[in-house]
Amino acid sequence: MSRYEASFEIDSKTDSYAARRILEQVYDTIREESRSVREGSDDADELLGEFQTLRDAASQSTPGRLTITYERYDDEFED
Repeated sequence: MSRYEASFEIDSKTDSYAARRILEQVYDTIREESRSVREGSDDADELLGEFQTLRDAASQSTPGRLTITYERYDDEFED
């Protein structure tokens, strides 16, 4: 498994706005994909709920850190 991580320090209102926009876009994308692919499934609702929590937390203009981690598994998708 490969692991990639990027951190974004939020130490200004501009940074806070950027982090909020990133999380809003991710939330919107997951919501749209869930509607078309996994609508009504428990895992889609749970995933969307987790990203909604992140989006809501970023709506407050406060200092912090946004860390994105991508773990790539050695498996491949089945056709």
